[in-house]
Amino acid sequence: MPGVTVKDIDQHVITKTLAAYLKKSGKVVVPEQADYIKTAKFKETAPTEADWFYTRCASIMRHLYIRSPSGVAAFTKIYGGRKRNGVRPSDYCRSSDGCIRKAFQALEAARMVEKHPDGGRKLTPNGQRDMDRLANQIVAKQRQASYQQNTVILTS
Repeated sequence: MPGVTVKDIDQHVITKTLAAYLKKSGKVVVPEQADYIKTAKFKETAPTEADWFYTRCASIMRHLYIRSPSGVAAFTKIYGGRKRNGVRPSDYCRSSDGCIRKAFQALEAARMVEKHPDGGRKLTPNGQRDMDRLANQIVAKQRQASYQQNTVILTS
């Protein structure tokens, strides 16, 4: 399975797997206010998912794997959305930069992300290694599941 990278896997699968890895490893520390902060000003409520911070960190790491280096402003554009203005037409609105900055700080403390000298942040070799290892595990599980599904048991 050499040559399998994060780019070869469905983004939803790698994000869920990476979020579970970050939670299980205990490297990422969730901020205290994560239970009641909104992720953007166009959102009406805080996230209902209990592990949303791990999912956001995993999504940020996946994006940094593909397009590195990237800064906080780039991620506010990515996670932005439609702000509803009542009877007026909707407008595009950027995401909150505070929760993205906290995610970056948590990933830096876990030594998964580091600051780039030209601006922005990039993955560390350890972070990239962990992501490639998870990608290989996902592909191995998918191949094993497809192999078991295709086998036929003959009994006499």
